Amino acid sequence: MSRTRVARSAAAALFLLTLGASVTGCGASAAKPATPPPNIVSASAAPSAASSAPATALPASKPVRVRIPAAGVDASPVLDLGLAADGTVEVPAVADADKIGWYDKGVTPGQTGPAVLIGHFDTVQGPAVLKNVSKIKAGDTVSVERADGKTAQFKVRALEQVDKKTFPTQKVYGNTDRPELRIVTCGGELTGGHRPDNIIVYADLVG
Repeated sequence: MSRTRVARSAAAALFLLTLGASVTGCGASAAKPATPPPNIVSASAAPSAASSAPATALPASKPVRVRIPAAGVDASPVLDLGLAADGTVEVPAVADADKIGWYDKGVTPGQTGPAVLIGHFDTVQGPAVLKNVSKIKAGDTVSVERADGKTAQFKVRALEQVDKKTFPTQKVYGNTDRPELRIVTCGGELTGGHRPDNIIVYADLVG
């Protein structure tokens, strides 16, 4: 997973990444066969706001478990991903390829704003937690259990695949007026042992 320098927004207590939180660390070694790349149809424009009335925002509470039934994901505990010493976003270690991380400088899932989850598609050790990301479709659900005992239910609105060099920072990390969720992983055919793209799942709080 590539890491990204972050600037905090004091006024909104939210954040904006200046270089994009592209996910790297996905790839295969000579000793292990490459995981077939996910096939995602890229969005042609920024996802529009959900047409239905937004669910009531929840107070802050750390995520502890993430379930994405369509992709066979049931990940717990959720890792805290902060900032490294060089000001870039931390990402799950290869040893934690079966876990999902939450960027803890932003909002928690269910709060107003874009909560961001990050996980590997694959690593040099083989398929990882989001290996079935291509099975996620618009309308699927994502459940995030929180430390306060509440579960934030999200509905997927859109997915897109982008080149890491043109990561849509504002669209992913920019402030929103409703509770939203982003899930970021790697995608694309292996090039030099790495995947050149990111896959981004956009979802809205529905309950």
